[in-house]
Amino acid sequence: MRDTGTMSNTNADYYVPHSSHWPITATVAIFTMFIGGANFLNGGEVGVYILAIGLALFVYMLFGWFGTVIGESEAGTFNGQVDISFRMGMVWFIFSEVMFFAAFFGALYYARMYSVPWLGGEGSGAATNQFLWPEFATAWPLLQLPEAYAFSTFKETIGAWGVPFYNTMILLTSGATCTWAHWGLKIGSRKHLIAGLSVTVALGIIFVIMQAVEYGHAYNELGLTLNSGIYGATFFLLTGFHGFHVTMGTIMLATILGRCIKGHFTHERHFGFEACAWYWHFVDVVWIGLFIFVYWI
Repeated sequence: MRDTGTMSNTNADYYVPHSSHWPITATVAIFTMFIGGANFLNGGEVGVYILAIGLALFVYMLFGWFGTVIGESEAGTFNGQVDISFRMGMVWFIFSEVMFFAAFFGALYYARMYSVPWLGGEGSGAATNQFLWPEFATAWPLLQLPEAYAFSTFKETIGAWGVPFYNTMILLTSGATCTWAHWGLKIGSRKHLIAGLSVTVALGIIFVIMQAVEYGHAYNELGLTLNSGIYGATFFLLTGFHGFHVTMGTIMLATILGRCIKGHFTHERHFGFEACAWYWHFVDVVWIGLFIFVYWI
């Protein structure tokens, strides 16, 4: 991610980056991972090796491309107009993420408020219930499906006041520590900046570990999988993609932490930090929605 670390270039002209091989490198890496993954999923013997090569090339690209952009930033290449474009780009990126999760929340809402009651005979679904699925009973989260239709049953859902509640407290605390780090940067205190970011990264790691433990409990003890009907599918899609976003956010903040330790950013120019902080707060808000609508009610 580009930032405006120590901009000294105040020209009004828009910065045009020099030619770079990193975009084509990224394309080759992603395509290689795609080919390797497809081969592996279809039983190919070499797929896993192709996938590993693509992944290694992708990681190499990340280090190289980010290093180039960070070098441009620290050299004072970017001006105010570039800073505005970065902010606009991050806003649109987060908006696209909002729409991404809105689709899954919408699927959960539709299934819970419309599909399940309709199949159970409520409203205009009486005829459907009688002729299509007469043994179906409206009861979210569909723990008691008729035996003929229960292709994958599960014992119970994960309660809200165990690991999900602890993870909620962890993410809310991490939002506060991220803000603490931002405050330290604004007042020029690198001690507070590094301490706040370090705690935020640690909390992100703890969250991911606890979610992995929760998944193990769901699979091995509750029988809850992606095949457990509409509840299992929406549960793992929402929590799984959120966990992926937390993982990416933690990596981003760890990268920013490394830059802060090296002395990057000033109290006036630090959009790289701000962009990651925006993303982290977005992840926090999404989790609150997950906790309420997936685990609690």
